[in-house]
Amino acid sequence: MTITRLSSEALARRLAALPQKIIATIQPALVRSVAEIAADARALAEASRRTGSLIDSIEATGPNQTTPNYSSEGGSRTMGPLQAAVTAGEPDARHGHLVEFGTEERQRKGGASTGTMPATPFLLPAWRLNRARVQRRINTAIRKAIREAAQ
Repeated sequence: MTITRLSSEALARRLAALPQKIIATIQPALVRSVAEIAADARALAEASRRTGSLIDSIEATGPNQTTPNYSSEGGSRTMGPLQAAVTAGEPDARHGHLVEFGTEERQRKGGASTGTMPATPFLLPAWRLNRARVQRRINTAIRKAIREAAQ
């Protein structure tokens, strides 16, 4: 079999399309995974329920979407094509990190104490519960994408 200019161009087009096909196959696995992690985080955050605002603020952000304001790093962030995130926070619920990691007692100016709050982790345990399944799901999607792209 000889390689002609036309077959070489056809191969180049197929190879250029590979990354997009792989991304398109992996994205649904990412979306499903972050939805499961967010659901587990909401369930685990029930232990710390006072008003429910923290639980209501837990959101899954899929590929190419933007996280809500106040969710992490003080603002919103746009995910890449192969990124997804579970975030907690909104203008009235900016205490997710305090619930997750707890607080220590500190003395304020004037002698008042801030008190302590024990840690009630919800995001990290939700990730740990789902990590193996998420990794298997994404690996399966990658293998499927490569197999389909090779045909």
